[in-house]
Amino acid sequence: MIGTSNVTLRIGKKALFEDVNIKFTEGNCYGLIGANGAGKSTFLKILSGQLEPTSGDVIITPGQRLSFLQQDHFKYDEYPVLDTVIMGNARLYEIMKEKEAIYMKEDFSDEDGIRAAELEGEFAAMNGWEAESDAATMLNGLGIDTGLHYTLMKDLGGNDKVKVLLAQALFGNPDILLLDEPTNHLDLDAIAWLEEFLINFDNTVIVVSHDRYFLNKVCTQIADIDYAKIQLYAGNYDFWYESSQLMIKQMKEANKKKEEKIKELQDFIQRFSANASKSKQATSRKRALEKIQLDEIRPSSRKYPYIDFRPEREIGNEILVVENLSKTIDGVKVLDNISFILNHGDKVAFVGAGELAKTTLFQILAGELEPDEGSYKWGITTSQAYFAKDNTDIFDSDLTIVDWLTQYSPVKDATYVRGFLGRMLFPADDGLKKLKVLSGGEKVRCQLSMMMIQATNVLIFDEPTNHLDMESITALNNALIKFPGVILFSCHDHQFVQTTANRIMELTADGLIDKITTYDEYLESDISVRKRQINQVSEDDED
Repeated sequence: MIGTSNVTLRIGKKALFEDVNIKFTEGNCYGLIGANGAGKSTFLKILSGQLEPTSGDVIITPGQRLSFLQQDHFKYDEYPVLDTVIMGNARLYEIMKEKEAIYMKEDFSDEDGIRAAELEGEFAAMNGWEAESDAATMLNGLGIDTGLHYTLMKDLGGNDKVKVLLAQALFGNPDILLLDEPTNHLDLDAIAWLEEFLINFDNTVIVVSHDRYFLNKVCTQIADIDYAKIQLYAGNYDFWYESSQLMIKQMKEANKKKEEKIKELQDFIQRFSANASKSKQATSRKRALEKIQLDEIRPSSRKYPYIDFRPEREIGNEILVVENLSKTIDGVKVLDNISFILNHGDKVAFVGAGELAKTTLFQILAGELEPDEGSYKWGITTSQAYFAKDNTDIFDSDLTIVDWLTQYSPVKDATYVRGFLGRMLFPADDGLKKLKVLSGGEKVRCQLSMMMIQATNVLIFDEPTNHLDMESITALNNALIKFPGVILFSCHDHQFVQTTANRIMELTADGLIDKITTYDEYLESDISVRKRQINQVSEDDED
């Protein structure tokens, strides 16, 4: 069990948390949710001991081990991958290293023997002999190939580092597990593995995530941060949303009835307070009136942007023809003879582990990169807007937001441009911000403003939900569902893909898989194929 007693955290004059009393119990997975800036990550840091509250205490059951997902991707650069995972259980790793040091001694003394025996006993009690195989199993489950297990962390790519740090947090069956955005930078297979791990995890989990499908799949309770307080709700994210909306509705209905009763009492008092025969009744109603208290209904601190892509021109039937596209980057052929045709109404999700392949294809189709071989042709009625995953070059500028967005606007009017920024929750003064100082979430909202103002009938998105809060993801998801044009996109948000796409393409080592289907149906068929392949291998082995 982990909980807080009267925890308050003040940053300047603002109270991020105020007298928070909450208990997280064994056997539950809690989804910690709230608007951007509500303090989700900060609260996890308080629970993990990385941050001291202004007042109050964190209470942990004595003897329980707490583990959290490290955010410093360079902290373990000089350590092997497998060692980094085992470090998730600090005491076990200490024992392993002390044992190694003792056994390497040339002058092995009696004291060394006694100490080694003590360490071996503790090591066995902690299932130390299974440590390396357990760590390897986790790494393989998250998609880290066995050949990388003994390489140094500094030699891994960014996404692989994230997976190793996640395996470190999960390693050794911790009693309390704190995960801050664990699905960020994971491919869909790794996310699916993590979902199953957490569903079968028996201890306490507290997770922050913007992935609604993930929260629905793994959470048994939701902890909602709003107005410096944390309220617990039983059930997953969808149940929380329905419950919170129902609670507000019931409070509004109760207040409406109270207001009608108040008006009725006030009318009676006003009419009969001067009437001697009715004075007692008027006095009684005054007392009744004083007892009626309206429920305080505070609007949520959550803010939803207004995202609406309206094509200036209706799209025709000829959209896109791609023929035999190939591209090699840094000696690796990331696209190999890719061909497909897009049709009217297509909303295509590109899935699979090949992140570079998807990004390269989008860059070629957006005209930012030339293919080595093959060709593509957009229909004459089409116009395209492109959302780049790596926006470093876009925002490396001294321009203000308004001046930058005006470049893409057909109407060169500051008021018109500010309207699009306002939709994306930029206050008027923010329009004068320099691009260089924007946060990750602000840059994404700028890109979405750019795509809205361009009014194209084809949208290309490369991981648009990165850096967005839940409210912005929901707004973008809804906007793409109702968009009347054609969409090509990649995204790690399961619900986003399932509700948006009507066609799935996967770029594999064996070529392009292209199916007109929903994402869930595609996954089910993919699982069936894998099962048949496994069964075939088993039959071949028996032969």
